[in-house]
Amino acid sequence: MNILEVTHLSKEFNLHILNNKRIESLKDINFTMKEGEIIGLTGKSGSGKSSLMKCLYRTYLASTGEIIYLSKNGAVDLVKADDHRIIDLRKNEITYCSQFLSVIPRVAAIDVVCENLFRVEKDKDFARSQSKNMLEQLGLPYDLWDAFPVTFSGGEQQRINVARAIIAKPRFLLIDEPTASLDAKTKDVVVDMILRLKAEGTSVLVISHDEYTLDRLCDRRIDLKFGEIISEEMATNQ
Repeated sequence: MNILEVTHLSKEFNLHILNNKRIESLKDINFTMKEGEIIGLTGKSGSGKSSLMKCLYRTYLASTGEIIYLSKNGAVDLVKADDHRIIDLRKNEITYCSQFLSVIPRVAAIDVVCENLFRVEKDKDFARSQSKNMLEQLGLPYDLWDAFPVTFSGGEQQRINVARAIIAKPRFLLIDEPTASLDAKTKDVVVDMILRLKAEGTSVLVISHDEYTLDRLCDRRIDLKFGEIISEEMATNQ
């Protein structure tokens, strides 16, 4: 069963500081995604990967087309849905993990990781125990668990960012470069965590330039160039 159907999607930006110059970031994007599938978005920088992901999360509002998402309560067009519906989906089903950690200052790492789980889990002690388990798996030193992430290295921040994104086991995960700043051992830990989500039914759209990550994770790849899909192919591990 398809969890996502994208039809004739396009996105234009009007650059007001450049006399309303129009930039077409995405052009007639069409693809479907099955429940429990992992799709890798590939292509050079500027090809439209992040724009597509942000349209799916509704950070950007698509200019034309449909994004039909099969939620637990029925099909939703993410282009036309009102803001309240989008907020509800973000709270309960769809998670977006960017490349960069953005958090409220002076919140301990353990509670940053719990952020999404706190929204759905009433037992705060249980949520924190889950967070501790993830931080331990990801190799974050115990004495940093109550520290503020702003003081961490780039790789440490990335581990916290990934843990925060997957702890609540979303139905649909959008994740951008999850292993870019990680050593080989931690990279494998992150990939294994995402694969466990897949085994439990999560659908994952991942942007990555790392061939090892793509080879281990993906069922299928979609390659973009200048805002257009130029190829779709099954991954080599299939």
